[in-house]
Amino acid sequence: MKKIIIAVIAMAAIAIAPKTHAQTKMVGGAAMYPTKNIVENAVNSKDHTTLVAAVKAAGLVETLESTGPFTVFAPTNEAFNKLPAGTVDNLVKPENKEMLTKILTYHVVAGKLSSEELWAKVKAGNGKAELTTVQGGKLTVMAKGKKLYLVDEKGGQSWITIADVNQSNGVIHVVNTVLMPN
Repeated sequence: MKKIIIAVIAMAAIAIAPKTHAQTKMVGGAAMYPTKNIVENAVNSKDHTTLVAAVKAAGLVETLESTGPFTVFAPTNEAFNKLPAGTVDNLVKPENKEMLTKILTYHVVAGKLSSEELWAKVKAGNGKAELTTVQGGKLTVMAKGKKLYLVDEKGGQSWITIADVNQSNGVIHVVNTVLMPN
């Protein structure tokens, strides 16, 4: 009887383990735990140090630690490096806080939208879907092959390189280009 109970417990643990593991993704060399909020996870990603510094400079830490939920399209350091030289250094200056906040909140949508939901919106919209950002601007989601990409108000494009990084207060989709509002 004791062996049967142990076997049942072991099988239950095995059945649960893959599900738990699948919910934790690696981003920038760090595990992103669905039990932590957006900021708690982002600070551990070596690929998002510029984004984290910008969020701090804009005073958005408290907002992104709140209940949400939020969908964040998180540009990597490499994405920020695509901007003209000096842009990031200039944006994080206190006198440019308003512009920095405008750009960062343009990467955030209220609510939690998984990649599955984004695909469904694109399909329902005959190939594209429009999202309203927290900043008030519009982002267009489209598909090319098996990839989702975003088009900003200036026509710039960004691919979702890592989708569905679940957080306690939303979801992060890693993107490869900084999106720009009008």
